[in-house]
Amino acid sequence: MAEENIFGGAGAARAVLVSVVPKGADEREYEVSFDELARLADTAGAEVYARLTQQKENPDVRTYIGKGKVEELAGLCETGDVDVVIFDDELSPSQIKNLENDIGGDVRVIDRSMLILDIFALHAVSGEGKTQVELAQLKYTVPRLTGKGAEMSRLGGGIGTRGPGESKLETDRRHIKRRIAALEENIREMAKNRATQRVQRDRTGIFKIAIAGYTNAGKSTLLNYLTGAGILAEDKLFATLDPTTRKFTLPCGDDVLLTDTVGFIRRLPHQLVNAFRSTLDEVAFADALLVVIDASDPEADAQGDVSVKLIDELGASGKPVVYVYNKCDKAADFIPRTPTEESFLVSAKTGEGIEALVAKIEEIAKDGTKEYIFEIPHSELYAMSRLYENATVKDVEYTEFGARVRAVADAKNAGVFAKYIKK
Repeated sequence: MAEENIFGGAGAARAVLVSVVPKGADEREYEVSFDELARLADTAGAEVYARLTQQKENPDVRTYIGKGKVEELAGLCETGDVDVVIFDDELSPSQIKNLENDIGGDVRVIDRSMLILDIFALHAVSGEGKTQVELAQLKYTVPRLTGKGAEMSRLGGGIGTRGPGESKLETDRRHIKRRIAALEENIREMAKNRATQRVQRDRTGIFKIAIAGYTNAGKSTLLNYLTGAGILAEDKLFATLDPTTRKFTLPCGDDVLLTDTVGFIRRLPHQLVNAFRSTLDEVAFADALLVVIDASDPEADAQGDVSVKLIDELGASGKPVVYVYNKCDKAADFIPRTPTEESFLVSAKTGEGIEALVAKIEEIAKDGTKEYIFEIPHSELYAMSRLYENATVKDVEYTEFGARVRAVADAKNAGVFAKYIKK
């Protein structure tokens, strides 16, 4: 007997993918995005029955695609017993409603952002992850649950409708706003806890490295190889949502902290970026970044560009970055577009190239000096002599409190003098 899919039917959910390419646009770019949509659909548990593309100057205000294409889409859905239609663009609530009415039957219409939200919902494990996903879904999905068969009172099962934690929503919008407010307050508390954890890590003086990059590039596999973390590492998009931090001992004997982070993707919904801000900040607060890129993917360079852009948007640019081109066991002939001393070809699966990468991490960690403001009270000014010995003092200002010292120190000595660091 076939397993029940997330729509409540037998077998995999059947989907039609739809893309609109503006006339004169770079068709290759849209093809790449469309292929990625197919991978997202597969990750969400859908079987792609057909793809439908239309070249159109401007999207139709009512149904996004033209009337003839809507009729063609309706025919495909009927012939293929399709459960869901997924657009590679953002749809308005009215467009979703009109499309569902025109297609008929119980076919559900969603867009790319809703699909990504659904995948996050499927993979959310921790309480923090579930809270973040639910908030993002409420802010994006609930206003769009206006079509046929989509009740405001529930986020039912299925692509575009799955909600971890919250199964019923009152139709009263005031209730929904209260729920959003409560989730936002929970996330603020979680953000405070994360900030406290970061302060505690800072006091240890251990150099912090965030492993960032495109989804499914092998970030979790790399962390597992280096530290034996044992975290989930699947060949799926967004398999890891919760940051995992592990200590890694370098060949020189020094320790660094490695943090696996949630993956990036083209057009990552801003609701998710906002909801996951406290976890994505692991990238912003790291001392250095390992940007992992799937060398076996034809779009490796483009994915690297997306990652760098998102890192910049998170306010994490301007720190040491190492580009890790992973899966070289599957891409032996790959050459980085702009190879540098900060680019490494590795296989986190076989260990190839890892030794050279670790040597680079060690080099960066040893050079990991930063500027700090140390506030030393009168009663402990004896610490000044040790600070002069172990750091580069830029200037000293004496106040009623004591001494305010601006100095450059490495991570180890910053830890030694952590109680004096101005936060």
